[in-house]
Amino acid sequence: MKAMACKAYKYLLAAMCLFALPVAAQDMLARQTPTDRMTRGIDTLGLQRLIEREMEEDLSTDLYDDWDNLYAHKATPMPETYTIDLRGFCMPTTSRAITSNFGYRWRRQHKGLDIKVYVGDTIRAAFSGKVRVVKYEAKGYGKYIVIRHNNGLETIYGHLSKQLVKENQTVKAGDAIGLGGNTGRSTGSHLHFETRLCGTALNPALMFDFRAQDVTGDYYVYDRRTYDKESAQATRLRGMIGNGAYTEADVRGTSGGETTEASAPRAPQPVYHKVKSGETLSTIAKKQGTTVARLCKLNRLSAKSKIRVGQIIRCS
Repeated sequence: MKAMACKAYKYLLAAMCLFALPVAAQDMLARQTPTDRMTRGIDTLGLQRLIEREMEEDLSTDLYDDWDNLYAHKATPMPETYTIDLRGFCMPTTSRAITSNFGYRWRRQHKGLDIKVYVGDTIRAAFSGKVRVVKYEAKGYGKYIVIRHNNGLETIYGHLSKQLVKENQTVKAGDAIGLGGNTGRSTGSHLHFETRLCGTALNPALMFDFRAQDVTGDYYVYDRRTYDKESAQATRLRGMIGNGAYTEADVRGTSGGETTEASAPRAPQPVYHKVKSGETLSTIAKKQGTTVARLCKLNRLSAKSKIRVGQIIRCS
């Protein structure tokens, strides 16, 4: 009897241990879970800081031998290929309207994009970097700013009414650097925006999609062999074209019976008109199927305002 009692006691202890193990394991997991969460939090913060450090790394020192405040652009040897980091960007303006594309215009090369802005509109730094030039050029850029960015690019902002930064000043992406204007060789208020690599102008439409208010991707890889073709394609898909009136280019087409991205229906875009000799607000309104009052409202004009040849007027 005593032997049976001892044996039963042993079975009871074994059973208690068997049931106790899951509880102990759960207790261990309960204690471990906050640690795991903390570890994941530390890993996430560490990754964020690593990305920030990577983006702040000044890669431009590998491309440029000097730093001067004399020239808006100065050609230096171009690499065959170069990867430009577009992360951490800010659109220089919220305007989606491009009134003149990159490329040949009036028998000369237009080395940037003209974006419709009004006098006093805020212009922002596209990427973090350092202000290299703040100058005035009466027969060209007017009041303009050049910023050298950590990703190797230099951006130029022309025809400003006011410059809000100084040379050698460090700026962050999104910092207000100037106000839209109509200074220099300009026929109407707009922002002339250039992107340059080693002093060579690259088509901003390869990197900035003003229609979508976004960059074209996390990176743009410049390749000397394919650049011209890519630039033409970017202008075709993202630019604005015009026949008297400037309007966003809607490229319609299909491939293999499927609708391409470019052929997707788009919302109506603003229409702009370039003033010709002898035109008035009244004749423009009649030509564009609108009213003088509407033109005045869209362009912040009065019925008595004088318009100049070459001035860009918004019509819708």
